[in-house]
Amino acid sequence: MSQARFNAIDTILHRSEIDVDFIDTPSEKITNYFGCNVFNEKAMREYLPEEAYLSVKAAIQAGSKLSRDVADTVAEAMKNWAMDKGATHYAHWFQPLTGKTAEKHDSFFTIDPGTGDALEEFEGSALAQQEPDGSSFPGGGLRSTFEARGYTAWDPSSPAFILEVGEGKTLCIPTIFVTYSGESLDYKLPLLKSQTTLEKASIPVCQMFDKKVTRVITTLGWEQEYFLVDEALYATRPDLVMTGRTLIGKHSSKGQQLDDHYFGSIPERVYAYMRDLETECYKLGIPVRTRHNEVGPGQYELAPMFEECNVAVDHNQLLMDMMERVAKRHRLRVLLHEKPFAGVNGSGKHNNWSMSTNTGVNLLSPGKEPGKNLRFLTFFVNTIMAVSKHADILRASVANAGNDHRLGANEAPPAIVSVFIGESMTNILNAIEKGKTTKDDVKRVLDLLSKIPNLQLDNTDRNRTSPFAFTGNKFEIRMVGSSMNCAAPMTALNTMMATQLRQFATDVENVMKKDKDQDTAILTVLKKYIKASAHVCFEGDNYTAAWAKEAAKRGLSNLPTTPEALDAYVAKDAVKLFTDNGVFTEKELHAHHEVMLENYVLRLDIESSTLEELYLNYVLPSAVSYQTRLAENVAALKAAGVREATFQKEAIKRIGDNMKKINALAKKMTTEKAKAHKAKSSRAAAIAMCKKVKPLMEQIRVCCDDLELIVDDQEWSLAKYREIMFMK
Repeated sequence: MSQARFNAIDTILHRSEIDVDFIDTPSEKITNYFGCNVFNEKAMREYLPEEAYLSVKAAIQAGSKLSRDVADTVAEAMKNWAMDKGATHYAHWFQPLTGKTAEKHDSFFTIDPGTGDALEEFEGSALAQQEPDGSSFPGGGLRSTFEARGYTAWDPSSPAFILEVGEGKTLCIPTIFVTYSGESLDYKLPLLKSQTTLEKASIPVCQMFDKKVTRVITTLGWEQEYFLVDEALYATRPDLVMTGRTLIGKHSSKGQQLDDHYFGSIPERVYAYMRDLETECYKLGIPVRTRHNEVGPGQYELAPMFEECNVAVDHNQLLMDMMERVAKRHRLRVLLHEKPFAGVNGSGKHNNWSMSTNTGVNLLSPGKEPGKNLRFLTFFVNTIMAVSKHADILRASVANAGNDHRLGANEAPPAIVSVFIGESMTNILNAIEKGKTTKDDVKRVLDLLSKIPNLQLDNTDRNRTSPFAFTGNKFEIRMVGSSMNCAAPMTALNTMMATQLRQFATDVENVMKKDKDQDTAILTVLKKYIKASAHVCFEGDNYTAAWAKEAAKRGLSNLPTTPEALDAYVAKDAVKLFTDNGVFTEKELHAHHEVMLENYVLRLDIESSTLEELYLNYVLPSAVSYQTRLAENVAALKAAGVREATFQKEAIKRIGDNMKKINALAKKMTTEKAKAHKAKSSRAAAIAMCKKVKPLMEQIRVCCDDLELIVDDQEWSLAKYREIMFMK
């Protein structure tokens, strides 16, 4: 197998110039083709009668239902638009709890049962609902065997689009995925419910300041980090193919120490990939704007403009699928795992969250009018208060096996949830807490706020160690893993914020009953919240051991592993939070919790099995071969009368010691895995895999990496870090 590694290197070294002819840019101006494959407002105006168009707009903006006649009209229009674009099939596109997207394609083509004539057909019933079965998707016990089908239902708030794969084109309709009885089997339905409950809770608070506010939407701007590796080297690493990360691999002598890759010039081959990917994004209406090299060698990032949260989530899920497909066109592979390589930074997906109104106001921006700043302060403080109450739920929403390698690894935020707000806002909150709660104090606070009109310049990116940071006009969740669906943390944050705003409205009303004017009442309540949430605010270095001790004193949880972090989903306060808001039923929560635990166990099971294969089929043969050569050399030297062979003998012993350790560890790992699979619950199995199996994997890795250091480079069959990360 060592030959495969060197063949891969030879392929890269002798590869011809980059072929960019297949980058099909419809126009030099992005604005000429942006959204051309989306059934957006422009397409709806062209293909829909005015009455149907207005009905769809009402469904999008107000959540009103469409009549069957309108659904039929919309379906016919979608079909005509899609066929004019060259589509032959349609699919309900959904987001099951696997973390990936799913689709089942059906042809427009059908046969008229009466005449036998061939025709194209797409009715409102097919648009509104489908039965893709999906019995193999994880459900956490929500579906009985006799009713195992899953059902998809159209989400009008996210536009349909045309997916191009090779020469084929398919009309994709974003949908929710539910059981026969309507229970959630996906990420989208809880997200939509959380957005609805947050909007309902936000409007009364917004109307304290502006009666014209009738809609509030949550917005999301994600940042997607990823690695690119050559496909030839990728193919020589079974661990990358099977798990998305390197289970063994000695650190390269040069990694990210010099920071020379970060924001550096983009390699030509990667630049071609980025251009191709961005073109596909623009056609699908994904407003990507930023691209750059990230910290790790071979690591990159792209980011879009802010969008309505549900659409942004759909776009990110669609993007991850496209990233992999486009990479293959460039003979590359994209790695979305949170920690593909040990010793260099992993990949995250920062979620930048805010709220905006139908009047065009970002509720987390101070704005240009000092008199309106009390509104900003209200939403700002309530966000901190919501996180202080439900930090463990937010932590649970970003828990998975991959992210466990990243959180707290001095490259990403720790597993302890805290809030960074910057020096300016810290000073203001301190001043409010110490001040009086009178009309004069309201004026004083507004005067303080008016002196910091450009908060984003003061706060943005000041503390990269914080898991939840205010960056001028938004809050940024930095804990989200690169492979994850953004919907989970957005659902959690929306829901906890909805509960908090309802409590705020009640508290303000109660204070006003004591003959306080509204502004004074608001400030009275905010002062109370600032004091109550102070324990979650932290401006220092989140990586230090001192902070971990301080956080414990403050009562903040430290949940570094997925099994223990996921417990927060089914704790009493979480059940109450989600059920009171109608986002999850208690049954759904327990089912989702079960699915996440099962995913964790399965991932570690696959990783440990792959690791065993790597050792037996790759590491062991290479080590034995080199050990044999060394032994033959010692024998030859002895025959020649040379008695000194200290290095060779030490290397032979070191190889033998490592192989002995690995064999013992591998046997123990097999035993512990068997025990884990016999556990009485998914949680017990996950804990066993986490506490018993995972540490053995790390110990096996140490021995394998030591063998990689000793064994002759020509004998080693697996592509090395210096090759995978640096060769393009």
